[in-house]
Amino acid sequence: MIAAIFSLTTLGLILGWLLGLAARYLKVEGNPLAERVAELLPGSQCGQCGYPGCGPAAEAIASGAAPVTSCPPGGRVLAEELAGLLGVSVDLSGVADKAPAIAHIHENLCIGCCKCFKRCPTDAIMGANNMIHSVFADACTGCELCFDVCPTECIEMRPVTPTLQTWYWAKPSALAA
Repeated sequence: MIAAIFSLTTLGLILGWLLGLAARYLKVEGNPLAERVAELLPGSQCGQCGYPGCGPAAEAIASGAAPVTSCPPGGRVLAEELAGLLGVSVDLSGVADKAPAIAHIHENLCIGCCKCFKRCPTDAIMGANNMIHSVFADACTGCELCFDVCPTECIEMRPVTPTLQTWYWAKPSALAA
């Protein structure tokens, strides 16, 4: 029994050491610009840009295959930041500047069809088939994918209510001279 424990422990340590060595020497270097673009993207993996997630979208934006305005949840602010990072000019006339919003499900209208549940990229919707669903507000990114597929229109996008973590002091308007 002790020999088996000793041999498995030794085998685990040796294989772990070999994996660490392989990770160090066989590391694949990525595009550092794509990594910086991916850090700026919201990370909701919603697919509204036409790419399966924020990683492929970041690679396309960094290589110039996608415009910097291709991320709808990011809005104008993200487009300006990406344009500054990439050193390109950007036309913001087609970019909607929406306030952050989260989904809210009206429980009296929900039939429990699970269409919204399946579309949510962050698993912010809780519930089961033929049961009333609800939204976990801290996980909702406001991508509106659930809003589009709801057959009873029981999902409403509500503005984010300020909390101690999200509240900020608004800049004062310019005083009239």
